This record gives sequence, structure tokens and C-alpha cells, in this order.
Amino acid sequence: MIIRKATESDIDQLLELLSQVLELHARIRPDVFIPGTVKYPRNELEKMVGDGLHLIYVACEGDTVIGYAFCDVRAPVLPSMKPIKKFFIDDFCVRDGYQRQHVGTTIFEHLKKEANRFGCESITLSCWEGNDVARSFYEHMGMTPRTTTMELYVKE
Repeated sequence: MIIRKATESDIDQLLELLSQVLELHARIRPDVFIPGTVKYPRNELEKMVGDGLHLIYVACEGDTVIGYAFCDVRAPVLPSMKPIKKFFIDDFCVRDGYQRQHVGTTIFEHLKKEANRFGCESITLSCWEGNDVARSFYEHMGMTPRTTTMELYVKE
């Protein structure tokens, strides 16, 4: 397995995996996610892969993309917060059938190195409630909650 930056030739497989993630989220939160869609449509993904600004990493076994991480570097914009750079994982996936084979751990270890290379002090991400497998994985990687987003439905 190798970890590398995504290229245009990975787009079809990235779309497959984005669909895998979306369908999982749609099962967990059908009130939020629309089945049959993806977070990033092809045209947006093509721009992201080609612009050199987005950090999209893929784990590959031969020609098969078996996992990915969409990331970016963030710093607080509020004057009341210390200017600490964070490496934000926007989306993370291991292909069905490859879970529990250390693919996610290998990607995550690569992201830790990249976070250090960019001078970040931490790695952050959001994990949907109900996605217990993902949460367990992130905790196993050493992550702990930073904030909790809460909701209250008010529509009658």
C-alpha cells in the first residue's frame, strides 16, 4: 500500500468512495443526508484535485484506491483565539472490504506526518453521532473530543 496525493486518474474511484461514505451517513442521519448524492460532485472534485491547493491523499493497492483523506490547514480567524494551526480532516474513508486491515491507521499516520510538515499543532475532524465505528477508530488513534455540537429540532 502506498499513500500519495490524489490525481485526476483517481477521480472515478474517489467518487465511488464518496458515495460509500454518503450512503453510510444517510443511513445514520436520513434527516440530513440525501441518498444517491456525494459530498463533492465530479466537476468540483476535478477542480480540487487539479488546483494544487487541496490536500487529498489516497491509499492505493496497485491501481485501486482503498482509502482517502480530504484535508486542509486551518487557523482561527477570531481575535480572541490563539493563532494555532490545525490540520483538519474534512473527509476520511476506507473502502468496504478493506476495513480492519490497518488501511485507516496507515493513512492516519501519514496525516500526522503531513500535519507536522505544515507546522500544525493538532489534527481535528468532525464525526457524526451514530457513526460508532468511525468514532472508535478516531479514539484508537488518540483523538479526544474538543467541542460538542448539539441540536434541538423546533419544526412542529
